[in-house]
Amino acid sequence: MRRSRTSRFFLGLAAVGLVAACSGGGDITDSGESPTSPTDATVPTGDTGGTDSTAAATTTTVAPDTLPDCPTDALESATGTTEITFWHSMSAALGEEVVKLTDAYNSSQSKVKVNLVQGSYEETADNYYLASQGDRPDLVQLPEYQVQAMVDTASTVPVGKCLESSGFDTSTFLPTALAAYETQGVQWSMPFNLSNPVLFYNKKVFAEAGLDPESPPISLEQMREYSEQIVSSGAATYGLALESGFDSGGGWYVEQWFCKAQEFYVDGDNGRTSRATQVLYNNQTGVDLLTFLQGMLADGSAVNVGDNTQTGFDNLLKLADDQQPAAMTIATSASLGQVLTVLGGGQFPQLGPDDVGVGPMPGPDGAPGALIGGASLWPVDTGDDVRTAATWDYITYLVGAEQQSQWAAATGYIPVRTDALEVEPYATTLATDPRFSVAYEQLLASPDTLTSRGPVVGPLREIRTVLATAIAAIFDGADVQTTLDNAADQANGLITDYNARND
Repeated sequence: MRRSRTSRFFLGLAAVGLVAACSGGGDITDSGESPTSPTDATVPTGDTGGTDSTAAATTTTVAPDTLPDCPTDALESATGTTEITFWHSMSAALGEEVVKLTDAYNSSQSKVKVNLVQGSYEETADNYYLASQGDRPDLVQLPEYQVQAMVDTASTVPVGKCLESSGFDTSTFLPTALAAYETQGVQWSMPFNLSNPVLFYNKKVFAEAGLDPESPPISLEQMREYSEQIVSSGAATYGLALESGFDSGGGWYVEQWFCKAQEFYVDGDNGRTSRATQVLYNNQTGVDLLTFLQGMLADGSAVNVGDNTQTGFDNLLKLADDQQPAAMTIATSASLGQVLTVLGGGQFPQLGPDDVGVGPMPGPDGAPGALIGGASLWPVDTGDDVRTAATWDYITYLVGAEQQSQWAAATGYIPVRTDALEVEPYATTLATDPRFSVAYEQLLASPDTLTSRGPVVGPLREIRTVLATAIAAIFDGADVQTTLDNAADQANGLITDYNARND
């Protein structure tokens, strides 16, 4: 019975992509001393005393006249219907929402027809990089870890050029959303589906353990204290479910916690002021963070569900486990809508949609904020002015207030603009279910610093894979410093090779 329930839960969740992504030096532990064993580890507090992240400003800029133009008015004089192709990366339920939005756009006018080609983030990126310019689409959706790699292809029309040409109003857009896809003084792409990691927890377990089900932990230390109380009370077998997937926890635990601690993940101010040359995650901050998690696993207050390769959602499934459940896990906010839909089907009597609580991702010293995750829209330089203008018209539709409201209400993604919160159906969603506002408010709480913009480095996908492998080893008991040092050596080699090819 448990296996069949798990299978149904997985099938319902298979639609949701796990991509989400906050970040200079010094000892940030309470004690100021390096812990000697996993159980002795102190929780990072965010008191870095290191690099002044607020002083950084973009210094490496690209001259606008070296970039392709965006003739957004070319569509006005065009005759007939201009067909464009959009390679998107949303599957299953999320893909269905993209189809709905696109069908509505195609039906709303006769100047442009959008043809959709669906793939995963990885498939779409690989196909794009392997294709010749003539075989590429007019528009492509790629995740935040592809920014530098896409810039270095020199194959797109910068969104900033389109904004300037059209006079499109972005005054209601979230500054952090735009900033995530801006570097070298250029707005390269348009944010579309925004997410960040949040804490999912079982409110019934909290109540049974004597915890306030409306007050989730906000610091890492609180997360451990809650976990210990849950386990000791017998309300659940584990307090926290951890995982090490490349495109989830293993890939972005450290990125997000470095952000919250106002630490840089790579040099060059996260690659924002100069091209990154090395990772920084093997410093004392990284050691303390992962020693802390290793300690929770060692004392039984947390459980490691692995790399999520079997279902992609093993950590969320652990909350619905009727044998050895966990009370909390960290997952992308983009899974919220589908989680509630699946649980609303009633196949998990032990966990209904109203039992699920959502809180900010706990961080060092309870520090607020989160990195942008999700993906953005990149107009491709086809050399055809009319197709470029048609692509821009479609982009402006997708990021319109009404469309962003519909998208956010259906998926759990964060709208890219503030006025979408006042438009139906999202206005009612927020009024009736405040869980949908957690990721949005977490994003608003991010400090306005370069550490909150996330790393921009060419082989970030590969760097995350290397770190995810290291985190999996650490969760299995490997020496933290040695493992991180080895991972950093591998990552730095990747960066060196990439920069040599792209200078």
